[in-house]
Amino acid sequence: MQPIKLALISTLVATSIVAAPKPKVAHLAEKQAAVASIDAHSAEMTALSDRIWRHAETALRETKSAADLASWAETQGFRVTRGVASMPTAFVAEYGNGSPVIGIMGEYDALPGISQKAQPTKEALEAGSPGHGCGHNLFGVASLGAAVSAKELIAAGKLRGTIRFFGTPAEESVSGKVYMLRDGVFEGVDVMLVWHPSDENVSDTRSTQALVDLVVEFRGHTAHAAYDPWNARSAADGLEIFTYSLNMMREHIRPTSRMHYTIQRAGDVPNVVPDYAKLWLWLRDNDRVEVDRMLERVRQMAQGAAMAAGVESTVRVQAGVWNALPNITGQRLAWQNMSWLGPIAFSDDEQLFARQIQKETGVPESGLMPALKPFEEQPGPVEGGSTDVADVSWNIPVIHLSVTTGPSAAPWHAWPVVACGGMSIGHKGMIWASKALATTTVDLFRDPKTIDAMKSEFATKTKGVTYKPYVPDGPPPVPAGDTAPAGRGTN
Repeated sequence: MQPIKLALISTLVATSIVAAPKPKVAHLAEKQAAVASIDAHSAEMTALSDRIWRHAETALRETKSAADLASWAETQGFRVTRGVASMPTAFVAEYGNGSPVIGIMGEYDALPGISQKAQPTKEALEAGSPGHGCGHNLFGVASLGAAVSAKELIAAGKLRGTIRFFGTPAEESVSGKVYMLRDGVFEGVDVMLVWHPSDENVSDTRSTQALVDLVVEFRGHTAHAAYDPWNARSAADGLEIFTYSLNMMREHIRPTSRMHYTIQRAGDVPNVVPDYAKLWLWLRDNDRVEVDRMLERVRQMAQGAAMAAGVESTVRVQAGVWNALPNITGQRLAWQNMSWLGPIAFSDDEQLFARQIQKETGVPESGLMPALKPFEEQPGPVEGGSTDVADVSWNIPVIHLSVTTGPSAAPWHAWPVVACGGMSIGHKGMIWASKALATTTVDLFRDPKTIDAMKSEFATKTKGVTYKPYVPDGPPPVPAGDTAPAGRGTN
């Protein structure tokens, strides 16, 4: 083809792109007001996120982090109820009255042992201390910022209904949301929104893996390992037989199944036959029913191992979560608002920071992904990972977003995420996530038909399903030294 024709075609294509009408945005004035609210609060949101980043408190010890979030909610005019579901660091902040009731969840627990400075090379801020390797210092603040924007619109008479922010602790270990579900904390919510830090921007239509967290213990009789070992029954023998059986089982589970364990106790010294041994085990699969099948097989193997070793065994479920139930109607709505916001404006310096991390961790040096991924009407296979948001999704229609706050392909639950969460990369992703949640919240308040459609899809997908949580009976395992309140005291 001749160059002049190519030029003409290029001009026509460019003209058609420029001239194409932009899609109409529903409730534009309210969305612009919500975005303006978040921009106005961005400095204090960033400061709050940085404080939580420095607190870096692990599950059910998020005392300062929860207090900072709850206090900010109070200063913004929310009614705050602390200590819900017998967890001192769980709370609810509410504003408005009547229907609809829109909920937004936030997390703020850190991970142990991954303290890191806000720099692109690995160096602990405080050796051995926790760090926000999942970006939860950003998570809670962005979610509360979206709730604040909705509150301001309700107060101005531009929206009608109730906004509730749920401070949900201990996602990384004991699945705090499951206890909140069990105790009715989420009752009355029409639609729940949530986001998570990620290395990509996506409206999540894929599910997650179901998981059960259990401890397997063996108890026997001790004796001197040289003088009279025949008088002993080794708990470590029972554990070794069990782990051998468990690893033989790997060949005979589905490709989607996962089993990971760590031996926490198997004796103290070689010359004493151990009378106690302990293993911590996680079982996962895309389907909760398959996790239940694996759990039953594990119970049988523990019994068999104990019989073979002449000891006793116990299998104790500590926690667990279901696989997520995506709501395509809600996810499509969120994707439209994410598209309206446009890409995250990461700077050249921030891209360089990300590429330095990628070089340090041995992954492709592609930088950050600021753009939104296409909407997956038919989601692909489940990716590895589990969350207690999944349990909420089987009880309430949930909208879930992932937003770029770290480099592509860099290790998660690790120092690169801590580094980005304490500097501008994390801050920008957090503010963008807050706007995506806020604009989607506007649609839900203004369009009851969307809520009805989400509920209809939810009812169809949950028909015949009876939700039963994995958490054991009794209160959450609040760490020693902390006290849980007897009731829901409202401040």
